[in-house]
Amino acid sequence: MKQLLIGNAAVARGLYEAGVRVVSSYPGTPSTEITEFAAKYDEIYCEWAPNEKVATEVAFGASLAGARSACAMKHVGLNVAADPLFTMSYTGVRAGMLICVADDPAMHSSQNEQDSRHYAIAAKVPMLEPADSSEAYNFAKAAFELSEKYDTPVMMRMCTRIAHCQSIVDTGERDNMDLLPYEKQPEKYIMMPGYAKKKHPVVEKRTEMLTAFAENCDFNKVFIAPGSEIGIVTSGTCYQYVKEVFGDTVSVYKLGLINPMPVKSLIDFAGKVKRLIVVEELDPIIENHLRNIGLEPEGKSLFSNIGEFSQKDIKKILLDKDEEKLCADTPVPNRPPVMCPGCPHRGIYYVLAKMKLTVLGDIGCYTLGATPPLCALDSTLCMGASVSGIHGFNKARGAESEQKTVCVIGDSTFMHSGMTGLVNIAYNASDSVVIILDNSITGMTGHQQNPTTGYNIKGDPAAKVDLEKLCGALGINRVRVVDPYDLAECEKAVKEELAAREPSVIISRRPCMLLKYVKAKPALIVDADKCRSCKSCMRLGCPALSIKNGKAAIDFTQCVGCGVCEQLCAFDAIKEANTDENR
Repeated sequence: MKQLLIGNAAVARGLYEAGVRVVSSYPGTPSTEITEFAAKYDEIYCEWAPNEKVATEVAFGASLAGARSACAMKHVGLNVAADPLFTMSYTGVRAGMLICVADDPAMHSSQNEQDSRHYAIAAKVPMLEPADSSEAYNFAKAAFELSEKYDTPVMMRMCTRIAHCQSIVDTGERDNMDLLPYEKQPEKYIMMPGYAKKKHPVVEKRTEMLTAFAENCDFNKVFIAPGSEIGIVTSGTCYQYVKEVFGDTVSVYKLGLINPMPVKSLIDFAGKVKRLIVVEELDPIIENHLRNIGLEPEGKSLFSNIGEFSQKDIKKILLDKDEEKLCADTPVPNRPPVMCPGCPHRGIYYVLAKMKLTVLGDIGCYTLGATPPLCALDSTLCMGASVSGIHGFNKARGAESEQKTVCVIGDSTFMHSGMTGLVNIAYNASDSVVIILDNSITGMTGHQQNPTTGYNIKGDPAAKVDLEKLCGALGINRVRVVDPYDLAECEKAVKEELAAREPSVIISRRPCMLLKYVKAKPALIVDADKCRSCKSCMRLGCPALSIKNGKAAIDFTQCVGCGVCEQLCAFDAIKEANTDENR
């Protein structure tokens, strides 16, 4: 049956038809929808794990038990999963296992644009790279046969464009794979030195076999254009750009198996053209391989290793043609991302900015607190780094720093990798103040459940982690909860915890305003006669607030009646009103 699917939905369909039984993931754009779509198939057990390392180990455990399994993550999540990945290359698998990783060239929603192909090369595991939804579906299915044939986990590299763009997929039926019988194999799965030493030669031999397989495998495609002197080697999204610009006028070697890459067939392809060009985003992985096998391609001498490409880039660089302008060069105003109206993080950030504190930040919606007018953050590194970082910061700068430095971390991020940092604070004793921004959901990736919400991936009731008790169990004696809509309460709590001579945790708790069960209050209004145009309310950066005709104004279509701005008005110009008055 033909369906129009985004790439992530196509991967999920491939997992379903391949007979996958277990999928464990941690949400991260642009990979999140793989697991969300997989969860729609009742035959697949799906879950959100606390982090990517756990997800990868869960998938490995399922494979060890004889069930085909998968996990999905974004590129920076692969950093977290690297520990089990490298050793799984040695152990191999029982039933097939697929690791889906989605890269984010141009950093649409990420803190870096690392190239995940390096991990496949370093871990010495095969990596597939689809160029559209149909290939995402087919590659996901075929990955399990490849995994089982060569006794290895298989990686599949998605990227933002392939993950979220749509194309036609011709779907089939599920292959209900039997659960393989469990076999105790200590030398295969117990990676202590005596056994692990024996497995390294196996990994190297497997790489040789996969390289030979790559020479004529169905994942790679060669298109020869008679009479063309140009040959382009490419993969993934870049293949689509090349085909759109050149059509069938140049020869193309499209790599679908991006690691290991073939040798002989690439040399043969190069021999058929006079000019060999590599088109690949980010790092010169393909280009370096071609140079290593004795070829002299053009690649990063033409194209940047920064950001995404486009058809326009390829046309300009390779054909020296500028895209025709379809409209006048009218400047587009900047529209920086902001926290939503009524965001529970806004109040606590206003307090931290007002107090002029040093604030170590983390990954999530609350990173938006770094933007004007709040400008409340000093750093954002990676998941959980705020909690570990404040300890190091305070140890380096001493008692004075402890009284004017805090860190912030979301509830989901805290479960992901903040707990160990808090243990370190308690164990190694810095008087650090950790603020957990508990908005009752994993927000920035689109409202996924996490261990603190009380619901699983399907929305069914699940065990709920009690953050107050957890922090106490981790060694923190001072734990308090505040409402971020109450600015006075928040400021009082922060001052008292900074003054305390022991570690403490403040839980800023209020659910995300975008959750379906959270009901907005009637919009507030501005009494123009009372407004003194002081613009104090504008310091919140709420998109519902603006200045019109020199006076504060509230957009009733955006305002959720949180009342935070009302607390900033010294002239009582902002007040409640019923819905009819607002309109």
